[in-house]
Amino acid sequence: MGERKPQTLKEFRGRSLPEPGALAGWAWLIERHDLPVPLPRRLAAVTRRSRRSETPDWLLLTPQHAPRPTSAEHLELALKWEGVDLAVLHALFERWPARELAKAVRAKPTGIHSRRAWFLYEWLTGRTLDLPDAGKVRAVPALDPEQHFCLARGSRSARHAVTDNLPGSRAFCPLVRRSAELDALAARRLGDEARRILRATHPDLVARAAAFLRLSDSRSSFAIEGEQPSPQRAQRWGLAIAEAGLRPLSLEELERLQVLVIGDSRFVKLGLRREGGFVGTHDRRTREPIPEHVSAKPEDLRSLVDGLVQFERRCLGDAIDPVVMGAALAFGFVYVHPFVDGNGRLHRWLIHHALAKAGFNPPGLVFPVSAVILREMAAYRQVLQSYSAPLLERIEWKATPKGNVEVLSETAPFYRYFDATSHAEFLYRCVAQTVEKDLPEEVRYLESFDAFSTRLQEIVEMPRTTIELLHQFLSQGGGRLSKRARAKEFAKLEASEVAAIERLYAACHRR
Repeated sequence: MGERKPQTLKEFRGRSLPEPGALAGWAWLIERHDLPVPLPRRLAAVTRRSRRSETPDWLLLTPQHAPRPTSAEHLELALKWEGVDLAVLHALFERWPARELAKAVRAKPTGIHSRRAWFLYEWLTGRTLDLPDAGKVRAVPALDPEQHFCLARGSRSARHAVTDNLPGSRAFCPLVRRSAELDALAARRLGDEARRILRATHPDLVARAAAFLRLSDSRSSFAIEGEQPSPQRAQRWGLAIAEAGLRPLSLEELERLQVLVIGDSRFVKLGLRREGGFVGTHDRRTREPIPEHVSAKPEDLRSLVDGLVQFERRCLGDAIDPVVMGAALAFGFVYVHPFVDGNGRLHRWLIHHALAKAGFNPPGLVFPVSAVILREMAAYRQVLQSYSAPLLERIEWKATPKGNVEVLSETAPFYRYFDATSHAEFLYRCVAQTVEKDLPEEVRYLESFDAFSTRLQEIVEMPRTTIELLHQFLSQGGGRLSKRARAKEFAKLEASEVAAIERLYAACHRR
């Protein structure tokens, strides 16, 4: 194929450039080879700027960075400046002749990026390039730790002189890029912040706070799905959340949890799907599907779930950031959507599993991530759609007579390799809220309630359940007992006692 001269563009596949520029790196390769992939989170372009700069969507390079218009040179630029994108690489290696890559490696046999490309080709495709082993050359990491969250140690591939520090396997390996937000949140050591709060709190209050936060997370997880579970069902799922991280992750464990979350399974086929799946609605007249997200094909599910399990074990074995691991694992699971029902709640359970298994949260305490998600539903939907929406454009499907979808194109790589950076940022913000807001507020609430309950006995003696009801009414009334409560449940209280109780409530809840 003849190489094209770089063209100055103002827009690429619907994404506007901040200023006119020529595509570079992954964007150039996607255009040159017409790769059927969702666009990476950020693309590169060569502009007339004198200094390299960045926007959320673009890496703007100078004319001095401009490579020659060959696939090998743009691949080297992408690996150097943009980092690894496994989805683009997988698609590229299916269309770019292997002999061309081998030629590029022979031209720079000790080059950092040529060896990375060589290793990633054989890792992704399972095919061997016609090249001799690298020999005695200093090993380079497959992922640059300054660009990606990756394994700290990894394993050395002598053939390529590359250290495999990828967080997953060929079956499932989403990547998370380093960002200023993620680095700042990781540096806060939020798990340690939570431990400091608990060390300053009486153990009895800690136990009660933990029980409330666990139940709150369970109820919120159902509410996100539009369900109102019975108290027994919410308690049962709360116990499952409390046990997250205690058992090894496996398909069998996920299937066990699906039974718990579904409850009545008479109308749901349990276990891995045996037909297509999607998230969305149906046309009210025709019953044809209107998908917002199309799930993985049923024949790919076993491999994908096995990949999820391998990803978790590989990350845990090398102490990768637990929140980053949890985001990639949980959002990867929900994109795969391996079950007919229960995927959303299991997706959020996987967050708890990852944090608990890595020892991130204090023992016995569940960060009520689902409660935060429920408060941040718009942001949650946005992060889900950040990948689902562009993915939908790349999937060929047709409606089935039963109102389902049948996927016609090869889609497994879309679920194996995706950029989970925005997902990790969202999850880290949720965890930060639980430490900054939910945990201290619950501790303060219990301390205030205990003070109120103890001092109330000096005004009037009441059993614990009545005190709880009184406190609830006062809380709902902003510290005032409603006329209805004074006329019914607490009609026996004298006016002077009500006034004293209201003053006590105000004193105990003063910040």
